[in-house]
Amino acid sequence: MARTASYVPKTDPGVPSFSLGFTDSSHEGASTQETEREKSPEAANLIEQLDSLVQRIASSAAKGKNTSPQIQRETGGESSAKFETLGGMNQIPDDMKQKCYIWGTRLKEDADGNTNEYEEMCTLIGQGEYILMRMHLASLQAKSDIESQIVSAICLILNNKNEKRFKEQIYCLPPDIVCMALSDHPNGEFVSPKTKKEFRVEAYPSFIPFIDRKKLTSHPYIFAPVCYSGHWWLWLINTRKRKCQILDPLHKKAPTDERKAINKFTGYVFSRLITYAGGEPLQKGEREKEIKSPYVKISGQKTSYDCAVYEEVDHYRVEYASRILFSEMNKQRDRAIRESSAIRLSKPSSVLLSPFCQINSADIETG
Repeated sequence: MARTASYVPKTDPGVPSFSLGFTDSSHEGASTQETEREKSPEAANLIEQLDSLVQRIASSAAKGKNTSPQIQRETGGESSAKFETLGGMNQIPDDMKQKCYIWGTRLKEDADGNTNEYEEMCTLIGQGEYILMRMHLASLQAKSDIESQIVSAICLILNNKNEKRFKEQIYCLPPDIVCMALSDHPNGEFVSPKTKKEFRVEAYPSFIPFIDRKKLTSHPYIFAPVCYSGHWWLWLINTRKRKCQILDPLHKKAPTDERKAINKFTGYVFSRLITYAGGEPLQKGEREKEIKSPYVKISGQKTSYDCAVYEEVDHYRVEYASRILFSEMNKQRDRAIRESSAIRLSKPSSVLLSPFCQINSADIETG
């Protein structure tokens, strides 16, 4: 479902600083024999929590207004105020979502062959400034591998919602540090072949500001997305009982010895992150490198590119684009509204997400 390229800090707007170079998930070995196990009451409860979260994302039925600190926005406040009269962020008209999607994901190329892929499109204001470039949003195009920054942005937005489940119960851990750690520690090696050192949170200072230390240690559940070999799965961490479980739409258990090693290393990374934030480790001493993470049986995904989505639902990609660009956290929100509103589509909107539909300047009119 996703590629994992680097987040580019504002001080370095050039090329991405790293790339994991993950391949398609089909390259990862599949298990021929899988042992089925009964779902425990705890597993069922966690699945119910996850299902409820997914339903809230999909239905956009959030309650209450965002009470985050006032964000100093760029010019264009008039268009933002006008947009609010449409009924709020949870009632964005479908045509506006589609316009936002086209504006945010469209790459342009000039006569010299240069593209606008490094154009800054979104600045989410939280503990720091999380910047998304056009190349990140372009990964939301149909059947494309989604960049990890999109997943991080959704995590940051969910964590900022003024809802009890996110304020008190569930913390969505942005995957940036985990992705970087897996890049530096390939195959789950505890000693990095690059640095000759073990994993340390302090080695990734650019991403630390986007970790909410309070929620990481106070919330009973952590939802932590992980990507390897182009495939995403989800860790469910019960911080009260110090237990972990994995929801993987392709596997009912670790498919290879390599994945087993990666799971052990990933569990160690999560434990170190919690400890860094001031909490208790998931395990102590050498057992911290042997954290158990059983798989929860879930239905298999129907496509090779939308992990944990069980039918062709490319409209989620349209939804995510508007969720991010029109978020109250986005300092450039007014520009996103203004630029999206200016788009006039001459093609029927129902075909916009078809992989066979190529949108170019002849299909879009801007006012």
